Amino acid sequence: MTTETAAADRIALPGGEMLTWSDLPEKRLVDGGPLAALAARIVPAGARVLLAGPHDPALLDRLGHAEVTCLLRSYPDGVALAARSARVMVGGPAALPDDERFDVVIAGAGLDPVESVEGARLGWGGVLARLAGALRPGGTLLLRVDNPIGLHRLVDTAPWYARRDDAAWSIPGVLDAERPANRAQLRERLTEVGLRPGPTFAGYPDAGAATALLDTDQLEWRTASGLFDAVLHGACADGSATVLQDPARLAVDALHAGQAAALAPGWLVLARRTNDVTPLDVTPAAAAPADLPVAMVQTGPPGAEVVEVVDGPLGWQWRATATAGRGEVTAAPFASREAAYRDLAALDGQPVPEGRLLRTLLLDASLRRDLDALRRLLHGYAQWLAGHADPDGRLAGAVALAGADNTVVFDGGYEVLDPSWRASEPLPGDVVLARSLWRFAATLLTGGYAHPWASTLDVAGLTVVLGGLAGRDLDRATVSAAVETEAAVTAALRGLDAEGRVTLATELKAVEPTDPPGGPRSYQQLREAWLRQREELTRLAALLKWTEELLTSRERALRRADATINLLSGSLSYRVGRLAITPARLAKRGARAAKRRAREALTPKQEEQQ
Repeated sequence: MTTETAAADRIALPGGEMLTWSDLPEKRLVDGGPLAALAARIVPAGARVLLAGPHDPALLDRLGHAEVTCLLRSYPDGVALAARSARVMVGGPAALPDDERFDVVIAGAGLDPVESVEGARLGWGGVLARLAGALRPGGTLLLRVDNPIGLHRLVDTAPWYARRDDAAWSIPGVLDAERPANRAQLRERLTEVGLRPGPTFAGYPDAGAATALLDTDQLEWRTASGLFDAVLHGACADGSATVLQDPARLAVDALHAGQAAALAPGWLVLARRTNDVTPLDVTPAAAAPADLPVAMVQTGPPGAEVVEVVDGPLGWQWRATATAGRGEVTAAPFASREAAYRDLAALDGQPVPEGRLLRTLLLDASLRRDLDALRRLLHGYAQWLAGHADPDGRLAGAVALAGADNTVVFDGGYEVLDPSWRASEPLPGDVVLARSLWRFAATLLTGGYAHPWASTLDVAGLTVVLGGLAGRDLDRATVSAAVETEAAVTAALRGLDAEGRVTLATELKAVEPTDPPGGPRSYQQLREAWLRQREELTRLAALLKWTEELLTSRERALRRADATINLLSGSLSYRVGRLAITPARLAKRGARAAKRRAREALTPKQEEQQ
C-alpha cells in the first residue's frame, strides 16, 4: 500500500469538502509557539482530541500523547495531516458524527476556517454550538477569538472592511451581531451553548501567530508589571511591516492604562462543558491540568522554546519548557564562540522580580524633563552594576547584559528581569553601562521622544551626557566599544554570521537622531523623523547663510582695506615719505653688512679677547 493510499484510508469525506482550497499557508499554529504549548498542556495523556480547523502539522507531534482527530474543510490539508498518521474528517462541522464525543476540542485558528463554503452555512454561533455538542461532560474547549477593535487593526494600514483576497470568505467586524466583539459577549456566547468560561489569554502581537500569551485578569490589575511591559514591547517591536503607528508603544500604553487585555489582537479562551448533558454523554472527560501559567512567551523565531510564568505560593516564577516537548532545555550551542548565549535551564524556577521596567521610568522622566529623577535612576543603576563587578571592574553573566529594557526597579533596588541571557566573556563595566545608555539614547532620539537636552546632540553625545548623570566619565571611544558589543550581542540573538555582524555594527554606528527607529515602519514615526530631518536641514541652512554672510562681510572689509592702501600709495605725502625713508634703510642695511664683514675678519683669539 502506497503512502497516498494509506493517507486516503484515514480521510473521511462525508460531503462539503473544498477540493482545491488550502488554509495551511494562511493560518498556521507555529510549532513551539505559546499557542501550541498551551494546547499541549491542557490535553491529558490518552485523551480524545478534536483539532477543528487548520493547524500546523507539527502540532500533531506535540499531541503525540493523545488520540487526535482533525476536522477540516480543505481536502489538500486533510491529505497533509493524514500523512502524519492522523485521523481526518473533511467537510466542516457537518462532517462530525452526531454520536462522537471528545475530551478536548481545539479551535486555534478560530471558527471561520472550520466552516466549509461548499455546504450549508451554520454561521459563527452555529459552529460554536456544534463543537460544544461534541464535548464530553467536563470536556475542554480551547477557542481563539479575534478582537474586532484589537491593536492589529488600530495600526494596520489597510482597513479590515476592504479585504478582497481569496481567503476573505467572511469579513468579521463589530457590525456582525452574531460574533462576540468583547470578552463579556464571548462569555455570554459560551454560556448559551452550555459551556462554563474559564481562563482567558490575550495573544500578542497577532492572534494568528501569537508569540506571547498573557492572562487577561492579570493584565487588568498588574498594570505596572515590568514583566508585562517587557513582554508586550518585545512581542510588538519585531518585524518590518509598515504600520500607522508604533504597535509596541501603543501596547505598553494600553498596559499602563489597564486596557492591554481589551486591545489584544485576539483571545484564547478555555471553557468547560457543564454536566447538563444528554444521556448519550455519560462518560466524563479526562481532567485537564489546572496549573495554567500567567504568561507564555516564545523566546525566538518560529520553532524556538517557550518560557512560562506561573503564580506560586511565593509569587511569580519562571518555568522553562522543553523544546517541542522533547528533552531538556540547555544552553545555546557553540555559546563560547558568541558574545552572548541563552541558558533557559538556569531560568527554570527562578522568581520573577517585582517592579517597574527601568526603560519605562527613564522615558517617563525624560518626557517630564525631570533631571533629578534621571540622575537618581541612572546613578543608582551605575552603582548597582559596579556592585557586581570583579576587582578588575569587569561584569560577567546576566548582569553584563542587563540593559534598561531587562532591568526592573523596586524600592530603590535593581534586578535583572530575565537572567537567562548571559555574556560569554566578562565585559568592562564602563562598556556595559555605555551599551545600555547608548540603547536608551538611540530609543530616545530615533523614537522622537521629548527630552531636556539640546537637539544638536547625536546618539554618542547623548550617551556621554547620560553617563555624566550616572556619575561616570564616558568618552566616545568607550561608546564606540559599547556599540561593537551591542552588535556582537544582537548578532548572537539573531544568529548572524561574521559578515552579518560587521554589517550590523556599521549600521549601528551610523544611527542618527534623524533616523526612524528600528522595527515596524510606522507612518507616525516616519513623519516625526521627517520633521526632525526638516528641522536639521533648517538649522544647517541657517548656519550656511550665516557663514556666507560672514564671509561676504570679511571680503568687503578686505576690499575696503585694499582700496585704502591703493589710495594712500598714490598720494604726494606717501611719495615724499618714501624718498626720506629709503636712504635711511639703505644706510642701515650697509652698516649691518660692514659689521658682519668685520666680524668675519677677526681671528679666533681676537674674538675671545672681545
